[in-house]
Parts: sequence; C-alpha cells; structure tokens
Amino acid sequence: MKLLRNVLVLFLVIYLMPALASAGYWYIKDRPHSWREANWKSAGILPAAKDTPQATIHIFSAATGGMKGAVASHAWIVTKEANAAGYNRYDKVGWGTPVRKNGYAPDAYWYSNTPRVVVSVSGDEAARLIPKIEKAIADYPYATPGAYRIWPGPNSNTFVAHVLRSVPELGVVLPPDAVGRDYLPEGKLFALDADGKDVHATLYGLFGVSAGLRSGLELHIMGLVAGVDLMRPAIKIPAIGRIGI
Repeated sequence: MKLLRNVLVLFLVIYLMPALASAGYWYIKDRPHSWREANWKSAGILPAAKDTPQATIHIFSAATGGMKGAVASHAWIVTKEANAAGYNRYDKVGWGTPVRKNGYAPDAYWYSNTPRVVVSVSGDEAARLIPKIEKAIADYPYATPGAYRIWPGPNSNTFVAHVLRSVPELGVVLPPDAVGRDYLPEGKLFALDADGKDVHATLYGLFGVSAGLRSGLELHIMGLVAGVDLMRPAIKIPAIGRIGI
C-alpha cells in the first residue's frame, strides 16, 4: 500500500499538477473559441523563399485549439529545395485527406497560436535530407481518409514523429506537449530509430518509455511526457514543455 501511495503521489506531482496548472491558465487566457475566429495567417517567421536560395527544412509546433491547447500541440514539416520559388508544408489533419500539402502558409499561426521552431536545417545538409523526408512522408501508413484519431493517435504528431524517426539526422524529437508523438505506426509496441540511437517502447501511445541520444530518458503516461535530456540539458514537463539551458 505504501508503494502504491508513493506512485500515486509521484503521478500527481509529475504529471497531473502541471497539466491542471496549464489548463487553469489556458481557461482564463484570451483565445479564439472556434476555428472561424482564429488567425491562420503567416506569423512572419520565415523569410520569403526568393530571399533564401539555399535548401531549408523546418519543423514547427504550436499549441492547438480549444481547451486541448492547454496540454497539446500540433506539429508540421516545411521544406524548400535550393532556388525553389516557394516552401512546401506538410501537415496531418483530422478531416478530408489527412496528409495535407500546402494547406496553410508555411509559418502560419495555428488556431491563433504562434509557431515555435523545433529544428531548422539549411544548405547542403537540407538538400541531402529533403528526399529522405519526402520518402518518409510517402511511406506514412495513415495517409488515407479516416486514418486519424485525436488521442492517443495516430494524429498530427504521430505523422511528424514518424518522419523524425525515419530521418534521425534532423536530430530532435517533438516537444513533450506533442500528444500522439509516441503512438507507433501500425500498432507496434517497439521501435528503433533508423540510426539506432533512440529506442521506443509503448502500449499504443498510452504508456511507454523512450531513451537515447535525442530523447534522453522519457516516461509517457496517457500521452503526457516527463523526462530529462542530458545531451541538451533540460527537464521535460507534461503540458509545459522543455525547461533547460
């Protein structure tokens, strides 16, 4: 009984309290109440494509809409080949054809929430990785209508996490509030990144663990992520995100 009590206390402190605190803040925050009221225009983060002749890759993430935004974010992928006239944006959404290309401006607000850059790559390295990203997108197994589930996945973050695991040279994992990122495609319980430097074990995105050079050590409970990152010193707090140097 004492062990069970200690586990419940740890769950409350590590997972539930940050989520409740974030929900309280989100409830009183001024935010749109529907997608019709939201700002979906460019946030002005990326320069015009013509002003950046080199190839570029960007992974973006932004808080999602409604009360879900208190604990969850939406991620997407942006690429631009060298000397291209424009960017290509790839999202997975919950309506119509799930994997959308250029459905929004590459750096658009998401439900009025400002995007944050998860990682950017440019130059020769970006040019080398773009074909690998496009192949990972083409290989994503949940790209047909109806192949979307908001929780625990497969959702928008499941899609981007699949690409990041397939192209580990991008060097990052999605932030802790990217609910759905730990749902492994095709119901797998275990996955090893393409370069073997990160491992993932999960029970359909509900409970799991990730460990490695990119993930650090993470524990996943009901889509909420807590952990530590030793390579890029930080702690990962459910619903809050990374806090570190």
